[in-house]
Amino acid sequence: MNLNTKMINTWCPGCPNFGILAAFKNTVNELVTSGELRPEQLAIAAGIGCHGKIPDYLNVNSFIGLHGRSLPVLVGAKLANPDLKVVGFVGDGDAYAEGLDHLLHAAKKNIDMTVIVHNNQVFALTTGQYTPMTPKGHKSRSAPYGNPEEPFNPLALLLAAGATFIARTYALDIRHTQKVMADAMRHRGFSFVEIIQPCITFYDTREILKEKMYPVENNTPDDIESARSFIYETDKVPLGVFYQVKKTIFEG
Repeated sequence: MNLNTKMINTWCPGCPNFGILAAFKNTVNELVTSGELRPEQLAIAAGIGCHGKIPDYLNVNSFIGLHGRSLPVLVGAKLANPDLKVVGFVGDGDAYAEGLDHLLHAAKKNIDMTVIVHNNQVFALTTGQYTPMTPKGHKSRSAPYGNPEEPFNPLALLLAAGATFIARTYALDIRHTQKVMADAMRHRGFSFVEIIQPCITFYDTREILKEKMYPVENNTPDDIESARSFIYETDKVPLGVFYQVKKTIFEG
């Protein structure tokens, strides 16, 4: 299936968003080829930010919403047509700031949808201001003396809200990201995938992450205590599916 469009890609050269785009294209082709998804079933939405350009580069049903407001569009689409497979692309400044209420309530209701967060820890499109994920002390355009705030733990928040699938990947590991995306889209319920996506222009964390990331192995995804052990880890950055359970979905 050809998912390319004629739009010129305006991401910075070498941006890890290219890895996310490639992984999603591979995932869609995998699901279509296996018969698990019909092309016309897929609907995606994005908010405002560098991540929000992704619908321009995908030849699928799509919608670009206001900052933080793309998820309600997909919730409405899913409730109106339950046959749809809906996927939201959001950023850490987009989803964890003004979009946080929509994110938590979609998880609480266990809406059958997949949410993919491009987490680069800055507002990259507006040249590097700090977001709810920016580490304390980091200097940026909006915090020249260092970010005065502590970031919160979004995965812990989503676990508490009731998300039934929680995972984390790294944008530059396309194969692993594709596998997790496919698992998330196959999941019936609210699936949440945080993708660590360093901003190579305004906050390049690639070298730091090399020493901290590791793949989760032999995990029992339906064990909430096991999930918490990975989600609350601070010294290292685990990657993989941390939590997955079956619960009743909200169908309107």
